[in-house]
Amino acid sequence: MTTLNADQLLNAVRAFAQGPLAAQVEAIDRAGYYPKAELGELARLGAISAHLDAPHGGSDFGLAIRAMAEVSRVCGATGFMVWCHAVCGLYLQQSGNPALTGERLQRHVSGLGLGGTALSNPMKSYAQIETLLLKAQPVEGGYRVSGNLPWVSNLDHDHYCGAIAGVTDGEQPLGREVMFLLDCNDPGVELHECPSFAGMEGTGTYALRLKDYFVGAERLMAEPAKPFIARIRAAFVMLQCGMAVGVIQGAIDSMWAVEPQLGHVNQFLDERPDALQAELDELTARVMTLAETPFNGSNEFFLDVLDARAQGAELALRAAQSALLHQGARGYLMSSEVQRRVRESHFVAIVTPAIKHLRKEMARLSTQETPA
Repeated sequence: MTTLNADQLLNAVRAFAQGPLAAQVEAIDRAGYYPKAELGELARLGAISAHLDAPHGGSDFGLAIRAMAEVSRVCGATGFMVWCHAVCGLYLQQSGNPALTGERLQRHVSGLGLGGTALSNPMKSYAQIETLLLKAQPVEGGYRVSGNLPWVSNLDHDHYCGAIAGVTDGEQPLGREVMFLLDCNDPGVELHECPSFAGMEGTGTYALRLKDYFVGAERLMAEPAKPFIARIRAAFVMLQCGMAVGVIQGAIDSMWAVEPQLGHVNQFLDERPDALQAELDELTARVMTLAETPFNGSNEFFLDVLDARAQGAELALRAAQSALLHQGARGYLMSSEVQRRVRESHFVAIVTPAIKHLRKEMARLSTQETPA
């Protein structure tokens, strides 16, 4: 890894994103090119580990979010994969398991190993939106896990991810969950291609099927899982704000790009780039303040994080729509970066936690915070 201070890291990430990464954006979005080499370079720069504690990072969630935003400003799909890898690193380090925090974490930080997160379904399960899809049967030395997950991103046959399964005795739930590291090339694991998406095809997204997958002590991240999730939940959601900030800034950039030619008529549109920039700057400052205490476990703090994440998703939708209107017909070309960014903004709004999920959790927590 390269050792850079914050400004140097951001400058290096920006240069890489606007150069080598930008050259691959269309292939990532539409042709299914998985940017393994590009993710490895971002890891080498330290862009995917800035939030981790020393010696693997600088415990700087704000820097991690800003680096993710620089990537997402150019390519929302790669920004999403940066989040997947970053949050997987968080699981590894916070697990406290020596088998996961030593060489395994070092390979992850350096980009020699790439990982994702299979927590979409568990997060929805905890919010009572879905049922938990993976089941873990206690056996000698660990668990046997079976079940199917329809969408898990930043995967390949030599990748890995953090996952959660409900512990059962036969078909009887035992009222607890176990979190573990899942290696995609192990026996009992199958990756299946997903149907084609509207965009972001190169995100390494697969359906994951497990049959009697063995989880021993060396794979365990948390047992039981709920206290672990309660500790990292704000950090998990907060890191996603980097995707939103980047996609919004990219949309604003596209608006300014046509101002010399179309400003005389674009002035009559409701959402103008200077006003959107002011909203984005305010949101970014808010997120940077939250990033100072990512492990604050209070419900009030988590409410603020959820609200910032929802604001980012909603502003991304507005900014991308406005960029399309500002660009006019040129923004309707399939090759237009604006057309891609509209689809990226839709993803920011629906990826777990989606806007509706965020609002449901905010309503629940607000009820708890405000007794009748």
